[in-house]
Amino acid sequence: MKELVEVIAKALVDNPSEVVVSEKKDGRNIMIELHVAPSDMGKVIGKQGRIAKAIRSVVKAASTRENLKVDVEIV
Repeated sequence: MKELVEVIAKALVDNPSEVVVSEKKDGRNIMIELHVAPSDMGKVIGKQGRIAKAIRSVVKAASTRENLKVDVEIV
């Protein structure tokens, strides 16, 4: 899941070298934190959060196949 979020985020931003993805596991729950440069924050969130919602939807679909619950936070 971490790699999936990282690939999507790096494709969206102007500074892909500043994309950092961290993952915390707690049983079947996984928390993924996405850190991007402040100038790229708007590109990752999108208008009215549409891109952020799309990222979460893709990750949720992938996590359902593996029977996991994944939360994505953009920091």
